[in-house]
Amino acid sequence: MPRKIIIDTDPGQDDAVAILLALASPELEVLGITCVAGNVPLPLTHINARKVCELAGRVDVPVYAGCDAPLARKLVTAEHVHGKTGLDGVDLPAPDMPLADGHAVDFLIETLRREPAGTVTLVPIGPLTNIATAMQRAPDIIPRIQQIVLMGGAYFEVGNITPTAEFNIYVDPEAAKIVFAAGVDLVVMPLDVTHKALVTAPRVAAFRALPGTVGPAVASWTDFFERFDKEKYGSSGAPLHDPCTIAYLIAPDLFTGRHINVEIETGSELTLGMTVADWWRVSGRAANALFIGDVDADGFFALLTDRLSRL
Repeated sequence: MPRKIIIDTDPGQDDAVAILLALASPELEVLGITCVAGNVPLPLTHINARKVCELAGRVDVPVYAGCDAPLARKLVTAEHVHGKTGLDGVDLPAPDMPLADGHAVDFLIETLRREPAGTVTLVPIGPLTNIATAMQRAPDIIPRIQQIVLMGGAYFEVGNITPTAEFNIYVDPEAAKIVFAAGVDLVVMPLDVTHKALVTAPRVAAFRALPGTVGPAVASWTDFFERFDKEKYGSSGAPLHDPCTIAYLIAPDLFTGRHINVEIETGSELTLGMTVADWWRVSGRAANALFIGDVDADGFFALLTDRLSRL
């Protein structure tokens, strides 16, 4: 039986690649895509999600609009990385598929209540506003969640939006604090692992050589955002963050990490949004997350390229 998932997202080129990987993988059943404000404002994120579904030929997957602002803060966006549309790099047509009726948070709650307990995995790859709001509004859904596999945070790689914070957590640290404290089986893909999944020139060329329209679109997206990241990090390619979550669900043996305690900083001006990861287990606090630290990058990109070729 395919594993049932809901992708919570703010596309973003790397979000788009994660969605494509999920839609191309028979091991996964995407029950829906819930959109949140993050990389770009909400009206763009749900448009982008529908564009990606149409690119994949999967207009059957419902796309819901969710929260348009963090729980307690002004929205911070990342057009400086992703471009003014969030999907700059290839010109996709405006989507024909409609936005699903209802709010993303209601969809999350209703789905988790309807499906058998322990059978739905949440895959948040943007700020955690939708997930935290659902938990606050309907605490009964928390024990029904099979697992949460999220992209966010950093420890040894520190921060990418501030000196100490990764973007997804920084945008809504209060939401992240709720999710990390919920007691759910939690897997975290921080910058520590995603910065090892680099889209090098040969890997981009492999995407571009794929038949059809999906591979060239992915190559165009990675070409766009890698200009920013290569200059920033001085690396041989840009990190492909969000698809790591989907790859973990398909092939967890590609990844290694530690069960540790991770706390979210919400009070400090200097370290707001920091994921304080007790990697060396010195705090005495109970573990609440599997914090991933390494990936077989060649295996990851082989999987990604193979699956994209199926769309």
